[in-house]
Amino acid sequence: MIYPLTGLFLGALLGAFQAKRRGGTVKDLLQWAVVFAIIFGLVGLFALIFIERSYFAP
Repeated sequence: MIYPLTGLFLGALLGAFQAKRRGGTVKDLLQWAVVFAIIFGLVGLFALIFIERSYFAP
């Protein structure tokens, strides 16, 4: 299961796109990409934990 990695990748793309759309500089693009990657990676991690616990629960 690679939900956290997918979240990292999609978050980075979405963050960079958001900063580019708002007219940000390269530093803005990097900062938004990192922040969104962390947020989406954590969401993916919690989704993975929830799915694994509910799927393999007795």
